[in-house]
Amino acid sequence: MSSPVRSVAVSLCAAVWLTGMLVGCSAKEGGDKSPTQVAVKVNKEEISVHQVNDLLSRAGNIPEDQAARARSAIVERLVEQELLLQQAKANKLDRDSRVMQMLEYSRREILARAFSERVAANAPQPSEAQISKFYDDNPALFSKRRVYSLQEISLQLAPERFDQVRAHMESIKDLQQLMPWLREQKIPFAMTASAKAAEQFPLELAKHLSQLNAGGATLVRAPAGAILIIIAGVQEEPIDRAKAKPVIENFLMAQARNESVRAEMKRLREAATINYMGDFAPPAAEPSAPAAAEQGPVVSPDASPDASPDASPEDDSVRSIIEKGGVKLK
Repeated sequence: MSSPVRSVAVSLCAAVWLTGMLVGCSAKEGGDKSPTQVAVKVNKEEISVHQVNDLLSRAGNIPEDQAARARSAIVERLVEQELLLQQAKANKLDRDSRVMQMLEYSRREILARAFSERVAANAPQPSEAQISKFYDDNPALFSKRRVYSLQEISLQLAPERFDQVRAHMESIKDLQQLMPWLREQKIPFAMTASAKAAEQFPLELAKHLSQLNAGGATLVRAPAGAILIIIAGVQEEPIDRAKAKPVIENFLMAQARNESVRAEMKRLREAATINYMGDFAPPAAEPSAPAAAEQGPVVSPDASPDASPDASPEDDSVRSIIEKGGVKLK
C-alpha cells in the first residue's frame, strides 16, 4: 500500500551529468599548484580537489560513515573520465565535426538551463493561506483521501474510436458482456489488478474517483488508447493538515517556479523577432476539440449529480486524459 505522504522532488539528473562531464575535464596546463590543490595526477594532467568536492556536493546528503567511500568513488570516476578524455584528444575527436556540434549543444543546453533555474529561484514562496486553501480545496488528496483496489482494462484503439467504446460502456451491465464485444471489435485489451492511492492519479481524476463507490468505474484516455478503471474496493486513509503541509508547500513551490519560467519565456518571445524560414514554420493551430463536458458525461448511478469534475483550465494534461463521468458495472 502506498505511503500516505509523498515528497515532491524535481530531478535535474541530465544537467548534473552534463555539468559533471564539463567539471571533470582536465585542468589546463600551466601555473603551479600546491599539493593540497591536486587530488590525483593522470599522466601529465591533474584533477583538482575542487573538482572532487564539486561532484561530491552534487551527490546530496551523504552519511558521514559513507563520505570516504563516496569521495573515493568520485575520484575513480574522474580518473577514468580523464583517461578517456586523453584518448579522445589523442585521436583528435575534439576536432571531429559531430563531436564539436555535441559540445556546442551541451554548452547551449547548460547555459539555457542555468538561466531558467535562476528565473525559477525567484518565484515567491507559497503563503500559509495558499497552503491552507489547497488543503481545503482538495479533500480527495487529504481530508478524504482514499486508497483504491482497482481492476484496470487497458484498451489499444485509435483516438477516434474512444466515443464508440464509451457509448458501449453506457449500454452494458456487467463485464461478461464487455470481453466478447472487445474481441468482436478487434480491440486488443489487457486486464490488471492494482492498489493505488489518490495522489497517484492526476488531480482531476483523483477528484472524480472520490465521488464513486466500490463497483463504480470510469473510462479515461491513455497514450495507447483508453483505460477502464473499475473500483473493486475503497479504504479511507486521510492525511491531516500538519502532515500535508510540506507536501503542499513543495507542490505549490514547483508550480510557482514553472509558472515563472513560462512567464519569462512568453516575455522573451514577445520581445524577440523570430522569423521562421520555409518549411520550418510551425504548423497552423488546429481547431480545439469539443470539451468533454460538451460531449456529454457518463454518470454512474452511485455518483452524486455533480460527480463529473470540471477540469482546471491551468492543467491541459489533466483535461486530455480524463473523460468526465463513470459507468456502473455490477
